[in-house]
Amino acid sequence: MIDDYLARIGQLIRDARQHRGWTQLQLAEALGTSQSAVNRIERGNQNISLEMIARIGEALDSEIVSLGYAGPMHLRVVGGRRLSGAIDVKTSKNACVALLCASLLNSGRTVLRRVARIEEVFRILEVLNSIGVRTRWINEGADLEIVPPAELDLDAIDKEAALRTRSIIMFLGPLLHRMDRFRIPYAGGCDLGTRTVEPHMMALRRFGLEVTATEGMYHATVTQGVSPERPIVLTERGDTVTENALLAAARHDGVTVIRNASSNYMVQDLCFFLEQLGVRIEGVGTTTLTVHGVPEIDRDVDYSPSEDPVEAMSLIAAAVVTESELTIRRVPLEFLEIELAVLEGMGLDHDLGAEYRADNGRTRLADLTVRPSKLEAPIDKIHPMPFPGLNIDNAPFFAAIAATAHGSTLIHDWVYDNRAIYLTDLNRLGGRLQLLDPHRVLVEGPTRWRAAEMMCPPALRPAVVVLLAMMAAEGTSVLRNVYVINRGYEDLAERLNSVGAQIETFRDI
Repeated sequence: MIDDYLARIGQLIRDARQHRGWTQLQLAEALGTSQSAVNRIERGNQNISLEMIARIGEALDSEIVSLGYAGPMHLRVVGGRRLSGAIDVKTSKNACVALLCASLLNSGRTVLRRVARIEEVFRILEVLNSIGVRTRWINEGADLEIVPPAELDLDAIDKEAALRTRSIIMFLGPLLHRMDRFRIPYAGGCDLGTRTVEPHMMALRRFGLEVTATEGMYHATVTQGVSPERPIVLTERGDTVTENALLAAARHDGVTVIRNASSNYMVQDLCFFLEQLGVRIEGVGTTTLTVHGVPEIDRDVDYSPSEDPVEAMSLIAAAVVTESELTIRRVPLEFLEIELAVLEGMGLDHDLGAEYRADNGRTRLADLTVRPSKLEAPIDKIHPMPFPGLNIDNAPFFAAIAATAHGSTLIHDWVYDNRAIYLTDLNRLGGRLQLLDPHRVLVEGPTRWRAAEMMCPPALRPAVVVLLAMMAAEGTSVLRNVYVINRGYEDLAERLNSVGAQIETFRDI
């Protein structure tokens, strides 16, 4: 009976490994064991604990068994350690997600280089696989190959995966060119007509798309031959709104002008990718995009998304909060210039290396060395703006940075409802943050951080801010249920450990 159980578990593990495109050696390296041990497990010749099953499932992003579910992942952080050495910035999460959606425009083979291996990407891949798109990791798991079918099966869509990502909304732009009627699940639980969804609908109606929302699904109907007769003016300069309009315009047989467009990093990466598909785009990097669409796209393309400026800011904040000297390599400089100017005004000691190009040949990168600094609170408030202003997703990191500075800093996080509230979780770790209203928080510094055990905030960037404060706090802290961090960061704990942090992942068994 036990031998049969082990054999069935081994078969599931082998299937999950092969689906991910890994060799036994790659899985062994991820688990810190030997290839022969993995071979014995897959053949059912080795006893295996629930903890090991959970670790294998986590490594392969696959729930091997539901029986004996090991529960959510937690982090145990031994703080007060200085970081040192160098760490590379990974590719952009938001760009990778947009490019996965954009691959639906192409009938040919798409290869994306150094794709961020994060939960958000895995959820989109699950949705793509469920509707017939073939995806596989190649080049020892570094790159991703995407091959669409002749016909998509939207009736088989993985609703559970779709509901766990807001990015599903960006399927609307590509799909309106492939079918007259289709359904997709609500975007991350948002209702039609809310602030985050209605601007998408206003832009896409200009291409003949009409959407009704019932029973947890968007029901889309496309009137063929409808064309934007005048420029599309976005009512919100949002990143995903701009991307959806670009995806719709890419296969529109004509010229589309998009005004009040976002010019942020992920939008630029999407433009560069569309240009490889044969779509000509004027005004990349500005708020007016002119798209010369092509009705059919069938190309084999190979594209490298650029590095993530928000992850770069996370690593800068890690160095500042832990009072460390750290070199952050492959920093997308043009998307962090305002942040660096603010930090320089606060007294940050840093050096910038010579500029060079990202693998996409377009984005400017540089290596940045941060040193321990005596920071002063900025004279003006910290407030994000659409690019080229201070990045909206980088504003939360200034809460931890301001907590290390002398004086009072006002942070005005005006874009997201309630995100500023989660920043006050830093008070559990010794911070002195006063919430003035749902969007404004006053930070007093400097802070003597102290260890604590707490639940992870449900918002990605505040969750990482709490982790960084734990790294600065003497003693051992515990951050529980960190799925939200894994949604946006690849192997963050392990990579921080490589430069001197002491962070352990564990589960409640």
